[in-house]
Amino acid sequence: MSQTKTAAQTFLNFINNEWKQSSDQDVIASYNPANKEEVVGLVQKSSKSDLDEAVNAAHHAKKGWRKLGQVARGQLLYKVANIIEENLEDIAETMTREMGKTLPEAKGETARGVAILRYYAGEGMRSDGDTIPSTDPEALMFTRRTPLGVVGVITPWNFPVAIPIWKIAPALVYGNTVVFKPATEAAVTAAKVVECFAKAGFPQGVLNFITGSGSVIGQGLIDHPLLNGITFTGSEGVGKNVAKSATERGIKFQLEMGGKNPVIVAKDADLQLAVDAVLSGGLKSTGQKCTATSRVIVEADIYDQFKELLLNKIDEITIGDGLKDGIWMGPCASESQFNTVCSYIEKGKQEGASLIYGGEVLTDDEYQNGFFVRPAVFENVNSDMSIAQEEIFGPVLALMKVDSLEKAIDVANDSKYGLSASIFTRNISSFLCFIDDMEAGLVRVNAESAGVELQAPFGGMKASSTGTREQGEAAKEFYTSIKTVFVKGS
Repeated sequence: MSQTKTAAQTFLNFINNEWKQSSDQDVIASYNPANKEEVVGLVQKSSKSDLDEAVNAAHHAKKGWRKLGQVARGQLLYKVANIIEENLEDIAETMTREMGKTLPEAKGETARGVAILRYYAGEGMRSDGDTIPSTDPEALMFTRRTPLGVVGVITPWNFPVAIPIWKIAPALVYGNTVVFKPATEAAVTAAKVVECFAKAGFPQGVLNFITGSGSVIGQGLIDHPLLNGITFTGSEGVGKNVAKSATERGIKFQLEMGGKNPVIVAKDADLQLAVDAVLSGGLKSTGQKCTATSRVIVEADIYDQFKELLLNKIDEITIGDGLKDGIWMGPCASESQFNTVCSYIEKGKQEGASLIYGGEVLTDDEYQNGFFVRPAVFENVNSDMSIAQEEIFGPVLALMKVDSLEKAIDVANDSKYGLSASIFTRNISSFLCFIDDMEAGLVRVNAESAGVELQAPFGGMKASSTGTREQGEAAKEFYTSIKTVFVKGS
C-alpha cells in the first residue's frame, strides 16, 4: 500500500493564490471505491493554523474583490468555464475513479459545472438593484446588492463538481471571497476544479481551498469569527450544528440536508415511463443523490403490473467499474457508505418489509476489491419503518401500495424531509392536487424526482433545507444583502 501511495499525486491547499502543504505536512489518501487498493490521490490533512491562514486571506481580499466590480468578476468566471471545459475529460475521469459515478454521468456533471459558471458569469452584466419611487419628488431612492464578505463553502462527495460550482460561482460574482472545504472522499476532484480557478487569474485570497477532517477544518470553518456567511450541503446532524453556530454569531447560513423523496404512480399513469423514471431517479449514481427516489407509492389498481415491469427492467442494470463501457451503476462511494447501505437492507428485513429483489453484496471476480451491492427492492413497507423514514443514500427502493391518490399524497408527506417529489398521471386534476398538497421544494410531473435545471431555484421544505434557495437568480438572496440608498441634492 505504501508503494501505491508514493506513486499517487499529492494535491496541496490553495491559500492566497499559493499551493501549500499543510503545516503538519500530513496527508489523507483518497481511494477508488471500485478498487479499494488504488489510491486516486493524496490531499492535505490541514490543521487549525492552516484554516486561519485561509480565512484571513479571504478576509483581507474581500474589499478589493468587491471594488473590482460585478462585470469584471463575471468575466473571470467565463475564463474558469472555458478552462474546465478544456479539462473536462480529466476531471470526469478523476470523479469516476474517486467516488464511483459512471463516466458518462461524470462527464455530464462536469459539463453542468461549465454551464453553471457561464450562467453566473452572465450575472456580471445583470441588474444589482431597483429604483424605488420616493415620496419626496426631489429625491432619488434605489437599492443595491452588497456582498456578505467571507463565505465558507462546505460540500459533499456525491456531486464533487456541480455542487461546489453552484455555490462558489454565485458567491464570487456577487462580490464575496470564499474558503472552500470539500468532502475528503472527493477532495482530489475538487482540487482539479480549483486548479482551473487558479489558472483563470483571480486576485490573491479571493478563492481559498483547504482539505482536512470535518472535525477540525469543517467545524473550525463553521465557528470561525471572520466568517460572514456559510453554505453547507451534507448530513442533517452537521447542518443543525451549522445553524446553531451561525445563529449564535448572527451570520447568514444556507443548508441542504437531504431527502426521502417519493414518487407517486397513479392508476392512470404511463407505467413504462414511470418505471424508467424510478430506476433512473432512484438508482443512477448508485442512489447517492439528495433528490434520489427512495419511496415508490403506487395505487393498488396497477400495483402488480407496475411491480412486474420494474423487476423486469431492474434486472437489465449492469453494475461495475464506472470507467468501463456499458456500466449503468457503479459502486457505493466509500466503505462507510457501503456499510450504511448494507445495514439498511438488513434493517428493512428485520422490521418486516419483504425484500423482493437484490440487496446482496457483490464479491466475485471484478467486484472483489470494490464496494458493490445489487439494488434492493422492498415491498410491504409501512411508513413507520426505517427504510421509509431515514435517508439511506443508496440503491434501495421501498414500494408502498395505497388505495387512492389522496392516501398516496398523505404517505408521501409522512416524512420529516421535503426536498423533491414526483407524480406519474395523465389526469390534470390529479397533478394539480399533487402540486398544491405536496410538502416539497421541488415537485415534478411525469418526470423523475432527481435533478433540477440550473436556472431554477433549488431547495427543500421541512428538515431538508433551511434558509434561501440555491441556483438560478434565487442564489442572489443568500449571497448578498440589500442596501437602500436615498439621495437628495443639497
